[in-house]
Amino acid sequence: MPPQVPQPNKPNNFYFFYGHRKPSQNRPTVRGGLFSNRQTLTPSSKPNLKTKPFNIKDWDPHFLSNPSPRSSPPSPTLRLSPIARFIVDAFRKNDNKWCPNVVAELKKLRRVTPNLVAEVLKVQTNHALASKFFHWANNQKGYHHNFASYNALAYCLNRSHQFRAADQLPELMDSHGRPPSEKQFEILIRMHSDANRGLRVYYVYDKMRNKFGVKPRVFLYNRVMDALFKTGHLDLGLSVYDDFKEDGLVEESVTFMLLVKGLCKGGRIDEMLEVLGRMRESLCKPDVFAYTALVRILVRAGDLDACLRVWEEMKRDGVVVDPKAYATMIVGLAKGGRVQEGYELFKEMKSKGFLVDRVIYGKLVEAFVAGGKVGLAFDLLKDLVSSGYTADLEIYNCLIEGLCNLKKLQKAYKLFQVTVGEGLEPDFLTVKPLLVAYAEANRMEEFCKLLEKMQKLGFPVLADLSKFFSVLVEKNGPTMAVEAFAHLKEKGHVSVEIYNILTDSLYKIGEEKKALSLFDEMKSMMEPDSITYSIVIQCLVDLGEIQEACVCHNKIIEMSCIPSVAAYRSLAKGLCKIGEIDEAMMLVRDCLGSVSDGPMEFKYSLTIIHACKSNDAEKVIGVLNEMMEQGCSLDNVIYSAIISGMCKHGTIEEARKVFSNLRERNYLTESDTIVYEELLIDHTKRKTADLVLLSLKFFGLESKLKAKGSKLLPG
Repeated sequence: MPPQVPQPNKPNNFYFFYGHRKPSQNRPTVRGGLFSNRQTLTPSSKPNLKTKPFNIKDWDPHFLSNPSPRSSPPSPTLRLSPIARFIVDAFRKNDNKWCPNVVAELKKLRRVTPNLVAEVLKVQTNHALASKFFHWANNQKGYHHNFASYNALAYCLNRSHQFRAADQLPELMDSHGRPPSEKQFEILIRMHSDANRGLRVYYVYDKMRNKFGVKPRVFLYNRVMDALFKTGHLDLGLSVYDDFKEDGLVEESVTFMLLVKGLCKGGRIDEMLEVLGRMRESLCKPDVFAYTALVRILVRAGDLDACLRVWEEMKRDGVVVDPKAYATMIVGLAKGGRVQEGYELFKEMKSKGFLVDRVIYGKLVEAFVAGGKVGLAFDLLKDLVSSGYTADLEIYNCLIEGLCNLKKLQKAYKLFQVTVGEGLEPDFLTVKPLLVAYAEANRMEEFCKLLEKMQKLGFPVLADLSKFFSVLVEKNGPTMAVEAFAHLKEKGHVSVEIYNILTDSLYKIGEEKKALSLFDEMKSMMEPDSITYSIVIQCLVDLGEIQEACVCHNKIIEMSCIPSVAAYRSLAKGLCKIGEIDEAMMLVRDCLGSVSDGPMEFKYSLTIIHACKSNDAEKVIGVLNEMMEQGCSLDNVIYSAIISGMCKHGTIEEARKVFSNLRERNYLTESDTIVYEELLIDHTKRKTADLVLLSLKFFGLESKLKAKGSKLLPG
């Protein structure tokens, strides 16, 4: 009779044979005996989950391109052996610094083996600590590093960006009586190659071959040449190839393709074709992927003639051209202004039954529109639609621009409506040609209707109008822009940015009074910003209204803003013209303290003032010579800096020596020299008078002189 299963209310004694496991299907719980009373669990029935039918509207195409972030990988120290973890913990307890406490911990171990050293160095990021540990291990009695420990130290140094120290490992190995093998040099070359350090690759290669006499194999030669060609060192790469042939090695297909790509990048097409010929004779013909890579390199370099020569070579070899090669060639020709040749290849591609990508259509349409062949561009659009594609926004933008260039505004507007009807979202590039064409034709009613349409479509109208006026000013000048703006003001399409664009454009053509009248009109409608005041400062200085310009400068400061560099430069020159030298130098200091990259003449102004402290005209002339070598011209700010520095720190005689030197070298005319010398004397008198007044105030004599009826002192 089989033993009965004990009831749950009678607990068993939990010995070795009677301990209960967690029940599962594959490991049933043993109750009562070693092989008896096996209780089998019935599998739990899973509920039937009803899957929803797939709906294309709920599909998110960006789900696969934006996967959920992966959990961080486990720390590499968790995979260490116990002794290696003990060493790493000893480093960590002492803040990863080599000290006597670390040495004491390491001495607790009977011996640290080379493999253990390599294991510890693989997880180290502190190069100083790793080097100390490496040398400590080498000082153990009877210890010798193996290749693994040397390689681990090289990787550790490279991780810490100490690649120059890593390059010295071959010498260290040689001094330890273990000459480096090809593997050690391969590691260093791979490190430098991955970091695009071509010259370092050549340094290690030269050391390997000429100093240690290790001859690389073919694959390592390929890696060295690839690194040198990629970093633009074609001549060094070809010298390595000469060494390759000198060693009697035979080229592989990879070797030939590296040479071909390098020569393509260097523009040496004849030599490249010669290498291709040798490749055909000795090994094999390049495939379509190799030729496509060559075409891509030459297209990127802009050498379209060489592209066509490579294309002919590909046809001569009987290589079947794939769609990728066609696309690379057609797009390159279209971008390079040789659209007709690209179009011929396009027709050849279509005749072979290849599927033409929409990008090819777009580049050809863009090139035809740029060349004024809008009819051919529309033929491509029809072909695109008949092929089952939908034209994208860039294609429509090009076609609208082409129609506007031909003054076919009605058709351009209809195409704009088609763009909206197809569900595309037009942007400023779509409407820019229409807006400019309407303004040039003075068709402002249609212009305003287009603005209303843009507003309904959700365009930021005022921001786009600012861009439009920038384009119109650049293309046709400010006069037409001001006329167009006069119509828009009636509709309320005004903003500070538009006023700034127009004011600045009027100032640049010398219409300062018109710019100021536009500024006055703007003030009556809205509050100007710092850009407006910066433009107005330049206008006022050119008209000689320096006081008004200073008021505008103060307005900017009250707004907690900074004037533009052009405003600083203009106002400083204006102050120097009217003899306000101290105020001009204060403005120079304020500019250099406020902007990130101030004018070079402002920087040299402070350098000149500092040189004046020596009261030596030769030092000041040396600063001026350096300034002119840097391409900076001498202006009244520089001359005012000489006057300010010499009046404060030097003498009138030394200042006159500087001006005389400039006069002898024809940097100053005789009349300008006289003007600046008079300004020097006046400024010196003013500074002297200021010092006298300060001394009278300091000694309390000012009130006594006023009591005696002195009228020389200011009230």
